[in-house]
Amino acid sequence: MTKQMWCCWAVTKELAMQCPGQDSRYWDANAVFEAICPKCGNSVEFFKDDVSRKCSTCGTRMLNPNNDFGCASYCPYAAQCLGSLPPELLAKKQELLKEQVAVEMKRYFGDDFRRIGHASRVARHALDIAAKEECNPAVVEITAYLHDIGIRESERKYNSSSPKYQHVEGPPVAREILTGLGAPQPLIDEVCDIIGHHHVPRPEETMNFKVLYDADLITNLEEKQKDVPSPPDHLQKIIDRSFLTKAGAALAAKTLFRS
Repeated sequence: MTKQMWCCWAVTKELAMQCPGQDSRYWDANAVFEAICPKCGNSVEFFKDDVSRKCSTCGTRMLNPNNDFGCASYCPYAAQCLGSLPPELLAKKQELLKEQVAVEMKRYFGDDFRRIGHASRVARHALDIAAKEECNPAVVEITAYLHDIGIRESERKYNSSSPKYQHVEGPPVAREILTGLGAPQPLIDEVCDIIGHHHVPRPEETMNFKVLYDADLITNLEEKQKDVPSPPDHLQKIIDRSFLTKAGAALAAKTLFRS
């Protein structure tokens, strides 16, 4: 047996051991069944291990109604086991990843509740802005949780939380966290790129960056208002000249001027 053949055999055996429900050796008479297309009412035949099937009448893509693929939302081998994942499962994977990132951020900061609270507020504002702008909400929310993740290393190495040090120290920490969670490489690269300059916009920026930048700015202004309040006219000048998105400026006004 060649090395390549052995590797294929080992992967196949491992996947079969991980998920016996997908192994035809365990199937019974209910392994093939029919389901009704929700769009046109046509009968669609499913095999037990189908992730989805396309209706031959109207072309609607249907998930297998008799299978619970909840494991695919977190299993790193889901694509190998089930093939191309439908949008519903991809969305579940993203939701789970965002939750895991939030947990890892809190674990990393430990009892530093001020920074945990800051990151959580930035994430909340980022999602509010993202709902009104064309961006990738998953990238935006994950970056929001991790945008200041370099502060601890900056303070440890340089006794400073200066943005220039955060921009250097943040991406390696974020990359380690996201890699450990099995995040997709393109997402990891974009999140780390944003973290690496999140205080300093480039001449041309993505909407994902702009949404994160505005959410962070709103949170920083909120925190400053609690410590040293600024008059409304000064806040308005900041809103007029500093925000990168219309939705961010609108949210800033709503947040900072509410009674």
